[in-house]
Order: sequence, then structure tokens, then C-alpha cells
Amino acid sequence: MIVSIMQPAYLPWPGYFHRIMSSDLHIVLDNVAIDCNSKTKFTNRNRIRTPQGFSWLTIPLKAASPSRMINALQTAENADWRRKHLRTLDQFYAKAPHYTEQRQWLEPLLLSQTDSLLQSITPITNALKAVLGIETPSVSSSTLPVTSSKSQLIVDLCVAVGATTYLSGPFGRAYLELDAFAARDITVLFHDYAPQPYTQCFKGFVPALSVVDMLFNQGPETPGIIRSGQNASLSKE
Repeated sequence: MIVSIMQPAYLPWPGYFHRIMSSDLHIVLDNVAIDCNSKTKFTNRNRIRTPQGFSWLTIPLKAASPSRMINALQTAENADWRRKHLRTLDQFYAKAPHYTEQRQWLEPLLLSQTDSLLQSITPITNALKAVLGIETPSVSSSTLPVTSSKSQLIVDLCVAVGATTYLSGPFGRAYLELDAFAARDITVLFHDYAPQPYTQCFKGFVPALSVVDMLFNQGPETPGIIRSGQNASLSKE
């Protein structure tokens, strides 16, 4: 059984969904500290297309929090980020061929009232999976009897669900202890992905945007475009 493990993300990019498509089971890593690396931090933000290139949609987080664990984080109080994000999408995507039809299901989820970061992003991700035709089941790491950390956490989560193969992102090459996986007879594959270029609202092509950019512009063609991503490969090195 091929298992992928990723932190939840706000309006994830196509590669996020391609990895789930390539898995038999996906584990949502929700009981770890939020990633604060400027290059990989997507739990509460993602990128959309603008005439100048791209812009961030960021969910503001409550400053004072007893924990930085993703499933304990709350959004900032009195911040009208939901309507601001919707207005921004309207501004840049109103003329996209499939914006109106996709906005119909996205708007009520985006405007739902909850102070929980996880509860804000999870329904949107689940809806995106449904729109993309993804049937891969998922489970939250917080529901599994695992308390380790770092590379060993990934090993133990894989063991907990009976994985025979772990599908890691490319950054896993830098920190995973492969011997620990081998000791458990778990094969590690690395998922390298670059989206197939497609027509966007503005001149040129900007990669690695939120998947909604592709949906707004390509509509029902989106799942096929994701599956045909350039350099999509599963390798042991």
C-alpha cells in the first residue's frame, strides 16, 4: 500500500493533489507544529495569478496561542480575511472561463464561520478532492497512536496504517532516515512534480499556483492536466 503524508494546506497546488492521486491512503499531518519555512509554508497561505505574476492569499493567525500545533491554531480575531480573499479572487478571475461555476461551490466554504484554521481549510480541500475526482481515502495523524517526531514520526505513521511504500515529497531527501524505513520493510519513493503548462488569465505561465487557478481557467480538464504533470516521477533517489 502506497501512503503519502502531508501537512494540510490552504487551497493547495496541483502537486499536492497529484501526490494524493498517486497514493492508496493519504495521512493528513495535523498534529505537528506549523511549518514556518518561507519556502515551504503553505498551511495557511497559497499563491494566485495576477497581471504582475502572483500574489499570496494568507489566512491571518491568532497571535497569542498556547500551541503551534496545526490542529490547535486559530485564525486572527476580527479579521475579515474570508471576504477579502473572495474579493481578490473576483478581481483577478472574473473573466476566467470557468470562474463562475467554480465560485458557486467555493464561496460558501470560504465564508463559513469558524475560528479553527484546520476547520477552515479542511472542507475546502475535501471539496477540491471531490471536484478533481480523487477517491483516495485519508486519515488524520492525530487519530493514530503515534507520538514520535521528525523522520521517526513518518516511519511510525506508515507502520500504523500498514504501508509498504511511503511516497515522500522531494524535500524528504534531506531529512528522512532511510535505514529506519528499510528496517520496517517500507520502500521510500520521492515524488517530483511540475505542472503541465496551461492557459492562464494573464500573459505567460506562472507555475506552482493554487489548484484553483487551474480550475478557474481549465474547468473539467483540470484532473487530466494534473495527471499529466511534467517530470512527474516516483524514484528511490
